[in-house]
Amino acid sequence: MEFVSEKIIDAIIEELEDLADEQYEQRMEAFAEAQPVLFAWLFSEQFDLLSDDEKGYLQYLALIAWQSIVRVNGAVEAVSEEQIGDAEEQNFEILEASAEKKFRDRLNPFFENTDQEDLLAFAEEAVLESDDDPESFVTKEGREPIFIALKTMIDVLAQ
Repeated sequence: MEFVSEKIIDAIIEELEDLADEQYEQRMEAFAEAQPVLFAWLFSEQFDLLSDDEKGYLQYLALIAWQSIVRVNGAVEAVSEEQIGDAEEQNFEILEASAEKKFRDRLNPFFENTDQEDLLAFAEEAVLESDDDPESFVTKEGREPIFIALKTMIDVLAQ
């Protein structure tokens, strides 16, 4: 899998910001068609503890990550429930193994063995910007599941 750069990620974000609602929905539908299991997982009850704003944000971030990966690497084979489950379990194990107090520091081990550092940094920034922004809707409780979901998604799509 080719490296997805910050430049590509930023270009996707800019494109999405310029879309009309209908065009945005078409992108989400394309994502759902290309990755039905992954898409269903992102909308599953597993994420019920997130607020509606956080769920929408996760889905938006997932669309950015998917489109970035496809832009660089072309269509990616649809992933399975088993692939998602295995990757998610590994990611939670890595997070729980960290003895660090600060959430940002607990994410450091994820950067040690990744080929997609910019995508991972995108996920990290997305959940940590709330520290600096009082209007951010990512809660402290929402950081972990959103980051793990994005990391899991990157893992299964970049295999």
